[in-house]
Amino acid sequence: MTSTTPVPPLATGDGRHDGFPPVREDDAFLEQAVSEAELPALLAALALVTGDTALLEDGVKPPLPPMDSTIAPQGGMSAAAQQRARELAVGALKAFRDGGSVPAPDPGPELLGAVMRFVTKDAGDEYLPLLRHELGLAGDLGAPTWHKDDTAPATPFSVAVIGAGISGLAAAHRLQQAGVDHVVFDKNPEVGGTWWENVYPGCRLDTPNFAYSYSFAQKPDWPDQFSRRQQIEDYLRDVATDFGLRPHIRFDTEVLAASWDEAEHLWTLTTRTGDEPPATSRFHAVVSAVGQLNLPNIPDIPGRDTFAGRWFHSSRWDPAVDVTGLRVAVVGTGASAYQIVPSVVGAVAGLTVFQRNAPWMLPTPGYHRETPPGMHWLLRHVPHYGRCYRFWQFWLASEGRLPFVEADPEWTEEGSTSARNAELRRQLLGHLRAQVADRPDLLAKMTPTYPPGAKRMTRDNGVWAAALKQPHVDLVTEAVTSIVPEGIVTADGVLHEVDLVVYATGFRASDYLEPMTVTGRDGVDLHESWDGDARAHMGVTVPGFPNLFLLMGPNTGVVVNGSSLFMAECATEYVLECLGELLRRRAQSLEPTREATDAFCAWVDEGNLRRAWGVADVHTWYRNRHGRASQVWPYSLVEFHRRTRRPDLSAFTVRGGGEETS
Repeated sequence: MTSTTPVPPLATGDGRHDGFPPVREDDAFLEQAVSEAELPALLAALALVTGDTALLEDGVKPPLPPMDSTIAPQGGMSAAAQQRARELAVGALKAFRDGGSVPAPDPGPELLGAVMRFVTKDAGDEYLPLLRHELGLAGDLGAPTWHKDDTAPATPFSVAVIGAGISGLAAAHRLQQAGVDHVVFDKNPEVGGTWWENVYPGCRLDTPNFAYSYSFAQKPDWPDQFSRRQQIEDYLRDVATDFGLRPHIRFDTEVLAASWDEAEHLWTLTTRTGDEPPATSRFHAVVSAVGQLNLPNIPDIPGRDTFAGRWFHSSRWDPAVDVTGLRVAVVGTGASAYQIVPSVVGAVAGLTVFQRNAPWMLPTPGYHRETPPGMHWLLRHVPHYGRCYRFWQFWLASEGRLPFVEADPEWTEEGSTSARNAELRRQLLGHLRAQVADRPDLLAKMTPTYPPGAKRMTRDNGVWAAALKQPHVDLVTEAVTSIVPEGIVTADGVLHEVDLVVYATGFRASDYLEPMTVTGRDGVDLHESWDGDARAHMGVTVPGFPNLFLLMGPNTGVVVNGSSLFMAECATEYVLECLGELLRRRAQSLEPTREATDAFCAWVDEGNLRRAWGVADVHTWYRNRHGRASQVWPYSLVEFHRRTRRPDLSAFTVRGGGEETS
């Protein structure tokens, strides 16, 4: 199935996608397209397009069984329900075509409510604000509730944003909407952050791609089910251009230091652009958008720098290196290794993979698949389908596998943390055994010894096991003890001779804001204050560091539910409400109290200790060197969304404006 129809543009927050061509195809074409569709989202979209809630029959409402090792196809609909859904969808498409492809007026609250209840299996009222925000048909509900020209037109106020990745672009867009002067600094020559930096072979999302997009910049034409790196980078470039963000960005400019001036109530940033001498500039507030996974973790192995061949970290992959015919070592078996190894195995002369802990693998047969042609056609021709499909993917992941990574203090079965976690383990082991039943040696090495969810799980469509089975591939589980000019030496005394070493060893996730020097009130150094244990109120603000806001800060990473874009958007909207409070009050600074921050962190710690990653005895980037899970959000998405709608000023000290409150 092919089509030469032009692809519609990004949605621009006006409540609907523009540019949808009319439906002219015959009945057979429509039936074929619908056979490849995601039905719950399609019925929801067609109900919006036609204004006909009769399409949302109880018999085709997706039952949404709990997610375990897999996601039930079509939301768990029976074969009979799927057939009825296709009949309804084809009939609605024919009527839409025959009526001139004229969509119904923008839906009112009653129709929107019916659609959301259908897709979510009657979610409770507590979810409605979140659901409206993510669907986006009632307008851009994440936009600031204020504008500087109305709130404080005569008050000078400027904001520095550090980083032009997913968080930084969200911040720049919201600041622009609020009419706040701002400058975005990025050390790279282009936007994208991690998606600009990571160019290793096979790099792609492990989150369904529609869910990995802004609510205010929805895209209906993703070509893959899990987007490749270049597709995400292109999307972020388009957002920067289409929303007019580029004039505010200073590329090739690294922020070296940020220092708070208590007398002037200003932040001084020291920056360096290219080879120029360092320069300084001053701002009323600073928003850090440097992310969590941007500082490479390169292991300090004895003799590392004596290696005679090439070596680099996976996030610093050199595209000029041709691996064809080389003997390659990949150190690590986490997410990046999981993508690199299958991508290079066919070109190298030899591949040695060094593993400390085997990854748990989630069955994902469609991980490398393109969007089916019929589905792609529907996304380009049916108004609202892209929004509804993004909403559907978001809802499926909103709670995700949280129930399956619970830690039951009474549970004693080895290798799991609760009855549900044990069931997830059994399912995943069955999936693994089916792939390597003919290789008992590999099965023993590839079987994790820790509970599922204690470390990041990888998406598996069979290519990892297939790569490790190749005759020129060796999976080594002996510890690496040293590196010599010829290669890598392991604890059993074996020298593994290689030409290229790739460190797929993850990131220093707990070292927030490094290598910047950040100095707050009374000359306190942020990194010395944290001492490797980053803490922030709501993951966003820090006591003693006024008007400093962190996006993707401590305890805001999601690892089994949702996506980082959702968390970045929520935090950005929270920051804008904090800035609005400052301007409304003509205040000079805002920061959380130590008591409120300690209480928040204690609550998050309590939640993390009820998750597999909080109790399992395994090395994971979820926890810092003190053993505390300082990176991960343990609760539901709706809880984070609710808490970030507006700041609780009782948790803050607000100074200036003729008063001080706390």
